[in-house]
Amino acid sequence: MAVTARKKSPTPGRRAQRPDGDATRLHLIETAGKVFAERGLAEATSKEICERAGVPLASVNYHFGSRDGLYEAVLIAAHQQLIGLEEMMALVESVDDPETRLRTVLTHFVRFATSANAPWGFRVVLREIMTPSAAMPALIEKAVRPKAQFMRGLVSAVMGLPPEHPTAQRGVVFALLPCLAIMVIPKEIPAKLLPALKDTDALAEELMCYVMAGLAAMVSAQKPAANPSRPPARPARRERA
Repeated sequence: MAVTARKKSPTPGRRAQRPDGDATRLHLIETAGKVFAERGLAEATSKEICERAGVPLASVNYHFGSRDGLYEAVLIAAHQQLIGLEEMMALVESVDDPETRLRTVLTHFVRFATSANAPWGFRVVLREIMTPSAAMPALIEKAVRPKAQFMRGLVSAVMGLPPEHPTAQRGVVFALLPCLAIMVIPKEIPAKLLPALKDTDALAEELMCYVMAGLAAMVSAQKPAANPSRPPARPARRERA
């Protein structure tokens, strides 16, 4: 009589004890982001990150290839914390007027920059701006470029110029620079020297006046003079007495 082999039942709880790869990866990014924000890239170690995360030291290499690979992932996640492309698109989804679309996005930037409870991503990105690392090219391609293209669309629509127009490209820089300046200014300065900056609504409104007037001036400077093909009139010759 043939004996049928009995199937071994799986050990109870084995699947639950197996770490989930995606969850571990996200947990490492979150933990490493806080460490990089506190210590900077040069001082943060894989050992400290893994100890705080409660995972084996080999987890960094397993999920990211190296500490540099982990930092790159953290940097991209940090930029997403500031504002993601999907969030930018959602802000203006129901807005048709070009000026209102740009105003809505820039006002969001101002409110984020003046927030007292900025996430760790803010400090990570700020450190990277002040001291660029080898991960900067990856940050530009994976996080900054899509948002820059979106902003070029907003600004060029306000200016009535093609997105690839040099003046429209410079307009993006001039529109964003004030927001970046507010982000990097030490929090002690508004408190002790410029208390009016605490009024976020007034700050955002007046910044919009500044940006819109600047963009309008740039467009005006691009307009050709009236009848440019007509040569300038010669001064009348004085007749000799």
